[in-house]
Amino acid sequence: MEIRKIGIAGAGLMGASMSQIFAKYGYDVVVYDAFESALEKGRRLIEVNQRTQTEAGEQSAEEEARVLAALKYSNDINSLADRDIIIESIIENLEIKQKFWAQLSRIVREDCILTTNTSGLPIDSIAADIVGKHRFLGMHWVNPAHLIPFIEIIRGSETDDASTSAVTELAHKVGKKTGVCKKDVPGFIFNRIQLAVIRECISLVEQGIADPEDVDATVKYGLGFRYAAIGPFEVVDLGGIDTFHHIASYLNRELCATPEVQPLMDELYKAGNYGVKTGKGFYDYSEGKDVEALKNRDEKFLKIYNALYK
Repeated sequence: MEIRKIGIAGAGLMGASMSQIFAKYGYDVVVYDAFESALEKGRRLIEVNQRTQTEAGEQSAEEEARVLAALKYSNDINSLADRDIIIESIIENLEIKQKFWAQLSRIVREDCILTTNTSGLPIDSIAADIVGKHRFLGMHWVNPAHLIPFIEIIRGSETDDASTSAVTELAHKVGKKTGVCKKDVPGFIFNRIQLAVIRECISLVEQGIADPEDVDATVKYGLGFRYAAIGPFEVVDLGGIDTFHHIASYLNRELCATPEVQPLMDELYKAGNYGVKTGKGFYDYSEGKDVEALKNRDEKFLKIYNALYK
Protein backbone atom coordinates (compact mmCIF):
# COMPACT_ATOMS: atom_id res chain seq x y z
CA MET A 1 0.00 0.00 0.00
CA GLU A 2 1.29 3.44 -0.92
CA ILE A 3 0.90 5.87 1.95
CA ARG A 4 -0.59 9.20 0.83
CA LYS A 5 -3.19 10.10 3.47
CA ILE A 6 -1.68 11.06 6.83
CA GLY A 7 -3.65 11.44 10.05
CA ILE A 8 -2.00 13.35 12.90
CA ALA A 9 -3.75 12.86 16.25
CA GLY A 10 -2.85 15.60 18.69
CA ALA A 11 -2.20 19.23 17.71
CA GLY A 12 0.39 19.99 20.38
CA LEU A 13 4.06 20.83 19.92
CA MET A 14 5.01 17.52 18.31
CA GLY A 15 1.82 17.07 16.31
CA ALA A 16 2.17 20.55 14.84
CA SER A 17 5.79 19.90 13.89
CA MET A 18 5.04 16.57 12.22
CA SER A 19 2.04 17.93 10.32
CA GLN A 20 4.01 20.58 8.47
CA ILE A 21 6.69 18.08 7.44
CA PHE A 22 4.18 15.88 5.63
CA ALA A 23 2.42 18.89 4.11
CA LYS A 24 5.77 20.13 2.81
CA TYR A 25 6.30 16.81 1.01
CA GLY A 26 2.88 16.91 -0.62
CA TYR A 27 0.96 14.46 1.56
CA ASP A 28 -2.76 14.77 2.30
CA VAL A 29 -2.73 15.70 6.00
CA VAL A 30 -5.56 15.85 8.54
CA VAL A 31 -4.68 17.22 11.98
CA TYR A 32 -7.09 15.97 14.64
CA ASP A 33 -7.51 17.11 18.22
CA ALA A 34 -10.55 16.66 20.43
CA PHE A 35 -10.23 20.23 21.69
CA GLU A 36 -10.89 23.21 19.41
CA SER A 37 -8.56 25.39 21.49
CA ALA A 38 -5.72 22.91 20.97
CA LEU A 39 -6.35 22.87 17.22
CA GLU A 40 -6.18 26.65 17.06
CA LYS A 41 -3.01 26.73 19.16
CA GLY A 42 -1.46 24.09 16.89
CA ARG A 43 -2.43 26.07 13.81
CA ARG A 44 -0.74 29.19 15.21
CA LEU A 45 2.38 27.21 16.13
CA ILE A 46 2.63 25.83 12.59
CA GLU A 47 2.30 29.36 11.19
CA VAL A 48 5.13 30.57 13.45
CA ASN A 49 7.36 27.63 12.49
CA GLN A 50 6.73 28.19 8.80
CA ARG A 51 7.39 31.92 9.07
CA THR A 52 10.68 31.22 10.89
CA GLN A 53 11.83 28.90 8.10
CA THR A 54 10.88 31.44 5.43
CA GLU A 55 12.73 34.25 7.21
CA ALA A 56 15.76 31.98 7.59
CA GLY A 57 15.79 31.46 3.81
CA GLU A 58 14.90 27.77 4.07
CA GLN A 59 11.84 28.13 1.83
CA SER A 60 10.02 30.69 -0.28
CA ALA A 61 6.92 32.60 0.76
CA GLU A 62 5.03 30.63 -1.88
CA GLU A 63 6.10 27.32 -0.34
CA GLU A 64 5.07 28.57 3.09
CA ALA A 65 1.62 29.42 1.75
CA ARG A 66 1.33 26.01 0.05
CA VAL A 67 2.16 24.15 3.27
CA LEU A 68 -0.34 26.14 5.32
CA ALA A 69 -3.08 25.67 2.72
CA ALA A 70 -2.48 21.90 2.53
CA LEU A 71 -3.32 21.21 6.17
CA LYS A 72 -6.85 20.31 7.24
CA TYR A 73 -7.94 20.55 10.88
CA SER A 74 -10.73 18.67 12.66
CA ASN A 75 -12.03 17.89 16.15
CA ASP A 76 -14.09 14.97 14.80
CA ILE A 77 -12.28 11.66 15.29
CA ASN A 78 -14.12 10.23 12.28
CA SER A 79 -12.08 12.56 10.07
CA LEU A 80 -9.29 10.00 10.48
CA ALA A 81 -11.35 7.07 9.15
CA ASP A 82 -9.94 7.12 5.61
CA ARG A 83 -6.26 7.65 6.51
CA ASP A 84 -3.46 5.32 5.35
CA ILE A 85 -1.48 5.89 8.55
CA ILE A 86 -2.18 7.48 11.92
CA ILE A 87 0.60 9.15 13.90
CA GLU A 88 -0.65 9.76 17.43
CA SER A 89 0.99 12.43 19.56
CA ILE A 90 -1.47 13.04 22.37
CA ILE A 91 -0.58 13.46 26.04
CA GLU A 92 2.10 11.04 27.32
CA ASN A 93 -0.28 9.16 29.60
CA LEU A 94 -0.69 5.41 29.24
CA GLU A 95 -4.37 5.18 30.17
CA ILE A 96 -5.36 8.04 27.88
CA LYS A 97 -3.41 6.57 24.97
CA GLN A 98 -4.96 3.14 25.56
CA LYS A 99 -8.49 4.56 25.47
CA PHE A 100 -7.74 6.62 22.38
CA TRP A 101 -6.37 3.64 20.44
CA ALA A 102 -9.12 1.28 21.58
CA GLN A 103 -11.59 3.69 19.97
CA LEU A 104 -9.64 4.74 16.88
CA SER A 105 -8.48 1.25 15.86
CA ARG A 106 -12.16 0.37 15.42
CA ILE A 107 -12.84 3.43 13.24
CA VAL A 108 -9.98 3.35 10.72
CA ARG A 109 -9.56 0.91 7.83
CA GLU A 110 -8.19 -2.55 8.59
CA ASP A 111 -5.07 -1.83 6.52
CA CYS A 112 -4.38 1.53 8.19
CA ILE A 113 -0.99 1.57 9.93
CA LEU A 114 -1.11 2.76 13.54
CA THR A 115 1.81 4.54 15.20
CA THR A 116 2.36 6.29 18.51
CA ASN A 117 4.86 9.07 19.09
CA THR A 118 5.90 8.04 22.58
CA SER A 119 9.32 8.67 24.05
CA GLY A 120 9.21 5.76 26.47
CA LEU A 121 5.79 4.25 27.24
CA PRO A 122 5.69 0.49 26.45
CA ILE A 123 4.36 -0.16 22.96
CA ASP A 124 2.61 -3.37 23.97
CA SER A 125 0.90 -1.63 26.89
CA ILE A 126 -0.42 1.16 24.68
CA ALA A 127 -1.70 -1.49 22.26
CA ALA A 128 -3.54 -3.46 24.97
CA ASP A 129 -7.03 -2.94 23.49
CA ILE A 130 -6.13 -2.27 19.86
CA VAL A 131 -7.75 -4.16 17.00
CA GLY A 132 -4.93 -5.33 14.73
CA LYS A 133 -1.82 -5.26 16.92
CA HIS A 134 0.32 -6.41 13.98
CA ARG A 135 0.01 -2.93 12.42
CA PHE A 136 0.89 -0.99 15.58
CA LEU A 137 4.35 0.37 16.41
CA GLY A 138 6.19 3.28 17.97
CA MET A 139 7.32 6.25 15.89
CA HIS A 140 9.35 8.48 18.21
CA TRP A 141 10.04 11.87 16.66
CA VAL A 142 12.73 13.97 18.32
CA ASN A 143 11.74 17.51 19.36
CA PRO A 144 11.68 19.84 17.45
CA ALA A 145 10.42 17.34 14.89
CA HIS A 146 10.44 19.76 11.95
CA LEU A 147 14.19 20.40 12.42
CA ILE A 148 15.79 17.17 13.72
CA PRO A 149 16.28 14.62 10.92
CA PHE A 150 15.70 11.47 12.98
CA ILE A 151 12.84 9.14 13.86
CA GLU A 152 13.15 6.18 16.21
CA ILE A 153 10.96 3.25 15.17
CA ILE A 154 9.96 0.78 17.89
CA ARG A 155 8.48 -2.65 17.29
CA GLY A 156 5.93 -4.15 19.64
CA SER A 157 5.91 -7.90 20.27
CA GLU A 158 3.23 -8.39 17.58
CA THR A 159 4.36 -5.76 15.05
CA ASP A 160 4.84 -7.33 11.62
CA ASP A 161 7.67 -6.70 9.17
CA ALA A 162 5.37 -5.10 6.59
CA SER A 163 4.27 -2.34 8.97
CA THR A 164 7.83 -1.72 10.14
CA SER A 165 9.08 -1.45 6.56
CA ALA A 166 6.22 0.84 5.51
CA VAL A 167 6.85 3.28 8.37
CA THR A 168 10.61 3.23 7.77
CA GLU A 169 10.10 3.95 4.08
CA LEU A 170 7.70 6.79 4.86
CA ALA A 171 10.22 8.37 7.22
CA HIS A 172 12.90 8.23 4.54
CA LYS A 173 10.57 9.83 1.99
CA VAL A 174 10.22 12.91 4.19
CA GLY A 175 13.96 13.26 4.65
CA LYS A 176 14.39 11.50 7.98
CA LYS A 177 17.05 9.04 9.10
CA THR A 178 15.81 6.12 11.19
CA GLY A 179 16.91 3.75 13.91
CA VAL A 180 14.87 0.62 14.66
CA CYS A 181 14.48 -0.58 18.24
CA LYS A 182 13.79 -4.30 17.85
CA LYS A 183 12.56 -4.84 21.41
CA ASP A 184 9.97 -2.93 23.43
CA VAL A 185 12.31 -1.93 26.28
CA PRO A 186 11.87 1.09 28.62
CA GLY A 187 13.26 4.23 26.99
CA PHE A 188 13.98 2.47 23.68
CA ILE A 189 17.34 3.48 22.13
CA PHE A 190 17.26 7.28 22.20
CA ASN A 191 16.29 7.94 25.80
CA ARG A 192 18.40 5.15 27.25
CA ILE A 193 21.46 6.81 25.73
CA GLN A 194 20.26 10.33 26.55
CA LEU A 195 19.51 9.59 30.21
CA ALA A 196 22.82 7.77 30.68
CA VAL A 197 24.62 10.92 29.49
CA ILE A 198 22.47 13.28 31.59
CA ARG A 199 22.97 11.11 34.69
CA GLU A 200 26.75 11.32 34.37
CA CYS A 201 26.64 15.06 33.65
CA ILE A 202 24.57 15.70 36.79
CA SER A 203 26.93 13.51 38.81
CA LEU A 204 29.92 15.61 37.70
CA VAL A 205 28.18 18.78 38.90
CA GLU A 206 26.96 17.25 42.17
CA GLN A 207 30.49 16.12 43.01
CA GLY A 208 31.86 19.62 42.35
CA ILE A 209 33.99 18.33 39.50
CA ALA A 210 32.56 20.82 37.00
CA ASP A 211 29.91 23.52 36.62
CA PRO A 212 26.91 23.08 34.27
CA GLU A 213 28.41 25.61 31.83
CA ASP A 214 31.63 23.59 31.53
CA VAL A 215 29.79 20.29 31.14
CA ASP A 216 27.61 21.80 28.41
CA ALA A 217 30.67 23.24 26.66
CA THR A 218 32.38 19.83 26.76
CA VAL A 219 29.38 18.17 25.16
CA LYS A 220 28.57 20.90 22.60
CA TYR A 221 32.07 21.53 21.31
CA GLY A 222 33.64 18.14 22.01
CA LEU A 223 31.42 15.07 22.16
CA GLY A 224 28.53 16.71 20.32
CA PHE A 225 30.75 17.90 17.49
CA ARG A 226 32.10 14.38 17.10
CA TYR A 227 28.74 12.63 17.37
CA ALA A 228 27.14 14.92 14.79
CA ALA A 229 29.36 13.19 12.25
CA ILE A 230 29.98 9.67 13.56
CA GLY A 231 28.27 7.41 16.10
CA PRO A 232 29.74 5.72 19.20
CA PHE A 233 30.64 2.45 17.48
CA GLU A 234 32.32 4.36 14.67
CA VAL A 235 34.22 6.41 17.28
CA VAL A 236 35.51 3.22 18.91
CA ASP A 237 36.54 1.67 15.59
CA LEU A 238 38.31 4.82 14.45
CA GLY A 239 39.98 5.40 17.81
CA GLY A 240 40.91 1.76 18.29
CA ILE A 241 39.09 -0.98 20.19
CA ASP A 242 42.31 -1.63 22.10
CA THR A 243 42.37 1.99 23.31
CA PHE A 244 38.74 1.99 24.42
CA HIS A 245 39.08 -1.45 26.02
CA HIS A 246 41.90 -0.08 28.16
CA ILE A 247 39.93 3.03 29.15
CA ALA A 248 36.80 0.98 29.97
CA SER A 249 38.84 -1.39 32.16
CA TYR A 250 39.46 1.33 34.75
CA LEU A 251 36.84 4.03 34.06
CA ASN A 252 33.57 2.07 33.91
CA ARG A 253 33.61 1.41 37.64
CA GLU A 254 33.96 5.14 38.31
CA LEU A 255 30.85 6.19 36.37
CA CYS A 256 27.55 7.09 37.99
CA ALA A 257 25.19 4.11 38.20
CA THR A 258 22.48 5.36 40.55
CA PRO A 259 18.99 4.04 39.72
CA GLU A 260 17.33 7.03 41.42
CA VAL A 261 16.61 10.58 40.28
CA GLN A 262 19.63 12.55 41.48
CA PRO A 263 19.23 15.19 44.24
CA LEU A 264 20.25 18.12 42.01
CA MET A 265 17.46 17.43 39.51
CA ASP A 266 15.00 16.40 42.23
CA GLU A 267 15.47 19.68 44.11
CA LEU A 268 14.82 21.74 40.97
CA TYR A 269 11.73 19.65 40.24
CA LYS A 270 10.28 20.01 43.74
CA ALA A 271 10.89 23.77 43.63
CA GLY A 272 8.89 24.02 40.41
CA ASN A 273 11.92 25.06 38.38
CA TYR A 274 11.38 23.13 35.15
CA GLY A 275 13.64 25.09 32.80
CA VAL A 276 12.44 27.26 29.92
CA LYS A 277 8.76 26.55 30.60
CA THR A 278 8.94 28.16 34.08
CA GLY A 279 11.77 30.65 33.56
CA LYS A 280 14.37 28.84 35.64
CA GLY A 281 16.15 25.50 35.67
CA PHE A 282 19.88 24.87 35.69
CA TYR A 283 20.02 28.31 34.05
CA ASP A 284 17.95 31.51 34.31
CA TYR A 285 15.40 32.21 31.56
CA SER A 286 13.67 35.29 32.95
CA GLU A 287 13.17 38.60 31.10
CA GLY A 288 12.76 37.09 27.65
CA LYS A 289 15.71 34.72 27.87
CA ASP A 290 13.32 31.81 27.28
CA VAL A 291 12.36 33.00 23.79
CA GLU A 292 16.00 33.80 23.06
CA ALA A 293 17.11 30.30 24.12
CA LEU A 294 14.54 28.56 21.90
CA LYS A 295 15.32 30.81 18.93
CA ASN A 296 19.06 30.26 19.37
CA ARG A 297 18.53 26.49 19.58
CA ASP A 298 16.45 26.33 16.40
CA GLU A 299 18.83 28.56 14.43
CA LYS A 300 21.76 26.32 15.37
CA PHE A 301 19.80 23.18 14.49
CA LEU A 302 19.12 24.64 11.03
CA LYS A 303 22.80 25.42 10.53
CA ILE A 304 23.84 21.90 11.56
CA TYR A 305 21.20 20.34 9.32
CA ASN A 306 22.23 22.46 6.33
CA ALA A 307 25.92 21.73 6.88
CA LEU A 308 25.60 17.97 7.24
CA TYR A 309 22.38 16.77 5.65
CA LYS A 310 21.05 19.19 3.04
